[in-house]
Amino acid sequence: MPVKKRKLPDSEDLGHKCKITSFTRPQVRGVKPNGTEKQFSSKKCLAWFHKFAGPDKVVGPEAMEKFCEDIGVEPENIIMLVLAWHLEAAKMGYFTKDEWLRGMTVLQCDCTERLQSKLDYMRNELNDAVAFKNIYRYAFDFARDTNQRSLDMDTATSMLALLLGRTWPLFPVFRQFLESKYKGLNKDQWYNVLEFSRTINTDLSNYDEDGAWPVLLDEFVEWQKTSSVSRLPYITTKREGERKLIAETTQL
Repeated sequence: MPVKKRKLPDSEDLGHKCKITSFTRPQVRGVKPNGTEKQFSSKKCLAWFHKFAGPDKVVGPEAMEKFCEDIGVEPENIIMLVLAWHLEAAKMGYFTKDEWLRGMTVLQCDCTERLQSKLDYMRNELNDAVAFKNIYRYAFDFARDTNQRSLDMDTATSMLALLLGRTWPLFPVFRQFLESKYKGLNKDQWYNVLEFSRTINTDLSNYDEDGAWPVLLDEFVEWQKTSSVSRLPYITTKREGERKLIAETTQL
């Protein structure tokens, strides 16, 4: 997940200043412990937290980089967003003690090795439509600045690239549209982008202009269709030029 370096807040402030909408998290199913496997230890989990948090009682941006290095995951990897969702973290770049203990207890992770063993499970959650929708919706409040109701465009496009960039063919042109027309995204727009990416064909042939889509998506469809038409003369001329060149080469 992208790491924002902000002024370090008090751990109590993190719990009160940013309200995260609660989304259902699936029960974590791990391998049943055998006779030689140690049970989860809250004491060990807390010591693991303090390894990174130190006296601040918060795992902040710099400590987060060390944590990512330990578990072998880049900070920008989407798995870090999935982990934050499990911890119900309120702020991007920060894990409080309460968030850590609550989330790691559910995951049954009290050390680096146990969390590493859950990485494949968390990757697979991204392939579950319901879990992905919850993670996607969670990402809005997670990435949003506390005193803002919308995501600024840099943050919005970065998060959309993380969540939809590899699976939605229209994302590159949608990103171009956003950056040329808008300064940010509100929650309703954010939610509808996911639905649009899941239900609308890449040629936009099944888009209903009279549907309950936000104006932003109406404008994107119009922009994309207009842009596609404007590119046709260039494409036609280019192809004619290529055919002419081939014909001339054949005659030589």
